[in-house]
Amino acid sequence: MTKQATVLSARGPNGIRQSDLLFQPVKVGPLELKNRIVMAPMTRAMSPGGVPGENVAQYYRRRAAGGAGLIVTEGTFIPHRSSGHDQNAPRFYGDDALAGWKRVVDEVHSAGAKIFPQLWHVGLIRKPKVGGAEGVFDDDSRGGRRVGPSGITGGNDLPLAHVSEPATQQEIDEIVEAYGIAAESAHRLGFDGVEVHGAHGYLIDQFLWDKTNLRDDRYGGNISGRSRFGADVIREIRRRVGTDFCVTLRISTWKQQDYSAKLATSPAQWEQIVTPLAEAGVDAFHVSQRRFWEGEFGSDINLAGWTKKLTGKPTITVGSLTLNNSMMEMMEGKGGTPEDNLAPLYRGFERGDYDLVAIGRAMIANPDWALKIRKGESLRPYSLTMLHALD
Repeated sequence: MTKQATVLSARGPNGIRQSDLLFQPVKVGPLELKNRIVMAPMTRAMSPGGVPGENVAQYYRRRAAGGAGLIVTEGTFIPHRSSGHDQNAPRFYGDDALAGWKRVVDEVHSAGAKIFPQLWHVGLIRKPKVGGAEGVFDDDSRGGRRVGPSGITGGNDLPLAHVSEPATQQEIDEIVEAYGIAAESAHRLGFDGVEVHGAHGYLIDQFLWDKTNLRDDRYGGNISGRSRFGADVIREIRRRVGTDFCVTLRISTWKQQDYSAKLATSPAQWEQIVTPLAEAGVDAFHVSQRRFWEGEFGSDINLAGWTKKLTGKPTITVGSLTLNNSMMEMMEGKGGTPEDNLAPLYRGFERGDYDLVAIGRAMIANPDWALKIRKGESLRPYSLTMLHALD
C-alpha cells in the first residue's frame, strides 16, 4: 500500500475514514455546501479587456465537475478607476464582463457546485512589466492614480517607498461603495456569495498593516483603527445584499512584497484585527498561509485555527496542500511534485480548527482533485507552464 493510500484509509478517533472528512457537508453562514473542498482564487489574466469568455466558464466548470463544493474565482476588479493593474485580469463591472460572469455562474451551477466571485482592489500594488505580461498597464492608463492608505508601498523585503498621496476620504467612500455595487451585481447574477480579497498586500491589507498605514484618522492610529476600512467594506456589502447572501473575507499576514510580514505577533493582537471584521458581517474567514500546516503564535494551531477560536466564525484554511513547495519556492524552481501532506489537514479537521480547505495550484494541475483524493489516485504534478493555459 502506498503512503498516500495509507493516509486515505486511516481512521480518526471517531471511527470516520479520515479522507471522508473532506466530503462532509458544511454550512457557511446561510449557505449549505456539499463538501469542505474549495477551489482557491488564482489570478489567470486570460480575460482580454477584463471580460471572461467561454474558456473561463469551462475552466471553472471543470473544477466544479471534478468535485469541488465551492469555487472562488480569481480576483475580479471592483468598479473603481483605481482598482486594477492588468487589462487581461477580469473586472466585475460593465455589461460585457457581467454577461461573461453570468455564463460562468450557470456552468458551475450546472456542474453541481456553488460559486463566489472574489472582489479585488489592488491598492498601490503594480505588476512588473515583463515578457508575456502585455496586459499590465501604467498608473495613468485608466485615468486614475494609485490609491492606498498612506501612499506607501514596500516592506521588510523591499524598501518602503512613497508612490502617491494618502487616500482622501472621498476616495475611501467611493471605493467602499464600489465594493457594495460589485456585491450587489453578484447577487443579481445568481452567485451564491462573494469573497472580499483582504490579503497578500492589496488594498485592504495595506490598511491593516502598520508599515503601509500611517494614518492618524479613524482609519489608522491603532490595530482596531486599521481594521476599520475593511469593516466598512463588509458593512456596505451587507447593507446592499442583506443577511441571506454569504460573505467571506480572505486574509493573511504574509504579503507578496514581504513574505516575512506579520500583522500580529500574539493572539490578542490578531483578535483586535479580526473581531471588527467579524462583527461587520463576515460569514467566514479564508485564511491564507504559505504552508497551512505551520502553527502560529508559538503553537501548533495554524492561523485559520486561531481565527476561528477568536471569532467563532467558520474558517477556510489554505496553503500548499498536496504540494511540496510554496508559490515563491515554485517561482525559484524549488520542488514542484505532489506531496502527501493530508495528515495534518485531517488532524485540524478532527479537532475543529477550521471548516473547509482551499486548493490552489494542485487544482490547476488536477481539475478532478477531489475525485482523485477520494479514490486514492495519484495527482498530476503542477508546473509553471500550466500558468499559460486554461486547461
